[in-house]
Amino acid sequence: MSKQKIAIIGGDGIGPEVTKQGVKVLEKLAQISDLEFEFEDFALGADHYLETGELVTDEVKADLEEFDAIYLGAVGDPRVKPGVLEHGILLDLRFSFDQYINLRPIKLLDPKFTPLKDKGPEDIDLMIVRENTEGLYAGVGGFLKEGTKDEVATQQMINTYKGVERVTRYAYEYAQKRDQEKKLTLCDKSNVLTYAHDLWQRVFAEVGQDFADVKQDHMLVDAITMKMVRNPEIFDVVVTCNMFGDIITDLGAEIQGGMGLAVSGNINPEGVSMFEPVHGSAPDIAGENKANPIAALLAAAMMVEVLGHPEEADKIEQAIKLSLAKNQTTLDMGGNLTTDQVGDYICSVLE
Repeated sequence: MSKQKIAIIGGDGIGPEVTKQGVKVLEKLAQISDLEFEFEDFALGADHYLETGELVTDEVKADLEEFDAIYLGAVGDPRVKPGVLEHGILLDLRFSFDQYINLRPIKLLDPKFTPLKDKGPEDIDLMIVRENTEGLYAGVGGFLKEGTKDEVATQQMINTYKGVERVTRYAYEYAQKRDQEKKLTLCDKSNVLTYAHDLWQRVFAEVGQDFADVKQDHMLVDAITMKMVRNPEIFDVVVTCNMFGDIITDLGAEIQGGMGLAVSGNINPEGVSMFEPVHGSAPDIAGENKANPIAALLAAAMMVEVLGHPEEADKIEQAIKLSLAKNQTTLDMGGNLTTDQVGDYICSVLE
């Protein structure tokens, strides 16, 4: 089996600490399977920016293009104005590598972590497929008469047929491969966003003609937030635009047990994809060896799965389930282990 080249961007705050555990677990996985990994660190983040003024150069992007995947820890630092690192590193990489799919699994691994009454792992297991490069995040807009009392600020929601069609087709294909209900729900606000989301409605129906075995469903975004809390079991795969995807996935993170278990995949099915925990850089606990690495480990598992090794990815997830069940976790999840000790425990279970 060919060696998988993984670029490591530890980033800021707790990012390097949690990605270190991910690399540790992937190295252990390689020892017990046919997989082989090659890792290379890229010093992108606040320290590099403050020292050089650089975020992600064209030369670095050319280097990253040679890798099979990017494993990202976190970006964000109080020494840098909010948005600079996030836009200059995270969003720049998403757009530069056309990572037009954002995969956010909402999966309850242990029933004690959900705030929802009488809901278990069989009820909370869905995948949200978020369009990742268009919508309100495309950055189209500006200011008129900036700094005056007549100032006008605009931000346009950009939806192209190409962008909507490819994310919708990916979502149908994903739903078709799932072992569960094979149901795809379109989440939009078509009763108000009558131009932008009319396009989503038409494309959803058009592409759906190629997937007769996938049940089609539709729900407005305000309704879906209520149903995710009351009846999460009705969802299988959800496809939505960039902004709504950003919002409902954070709600999903809470019903699965919080940001410490939330993972994100920025996917280009034909190119370089990037995988990350969602929790942010948490600079207040950086360097204290108490950050929860579970989300970073789940990101590593998703990376392995997307690279074509679902059985090996499942081994990591099963080890994580055991750590949660036995309280072999950091303090925030009810255990008393350090960041390093959680990584060591997962490795011992894998072995």
